[in-house]
Amino acid sequence: MEKSEGDFLVRAARRIVKDHLKYGKPHAIDFPGWCNEKKGVFVTLKKAGQLRGCIGFPEPTFSLGDALVKAAVAAASQDPRFEPVGKSEIDKIVVEVTILTAPEKIEGAREELPSKVKVGRDGLIARSGAFSGLLLPQVPVELNWDSRQFLSQTCLKAGLPSDAWENEGTELLSFQGDVFFEQSPNGAVVRKELKG
Repeated sequence: MEKSEGDFLVRAARRIVKDHLKYGKPHAIDFPGWCNEKKGVFVTLKKAGQLRGCIGFPEPTFSLGDALVKAAVAAASQDPRFEPVGKSEIDKIVVEVTILTAPEKIEGAREELPSKVKVGRDGLIARSGAFSGLLLPQVPVELNWDSRQFLSQTCLKAGLPSDAWENEGTELLSFQGDVFFEQSPNGAVVRKELKG
């Protein structure tokens, strides 16, 4: 994704959150044509370096524009781990947008999985029965995990045992993401370079 597109999406996500907090709903945004393509997207809100909300859609179910609106509102108001963002917080929050490729099942023997997962490139989804969990590609980089830790932590996020990735009954999928974020609240937007 082009830097200019990432810039647009982060600015739009900020405006959506701000409108939601101020008016109870986002105003219509004139999305360019490239936002009509169906894409997975996550909106992450951070305050003083700490996670404040993160919600998104891993599957390309909605157009990028629709997904961004839904994810931005939900990140500010529906993340079950946090109280909803307050009006006074918007100027202290950094907005990050991750645009995802479609998740693909990771094939191969279970003992080979750590070698198939690349930290700095992949995000992961673990699924088993009613349990499902997702970690974005930037998470293992920020926390300095190796691929085995990444697999284990994704299983824990899904509410599964940390070694569930070794079980044939656990479905594992990977995806990639373009990550754009504000360097400071309402500041310059940059691409996050992920390195494993």
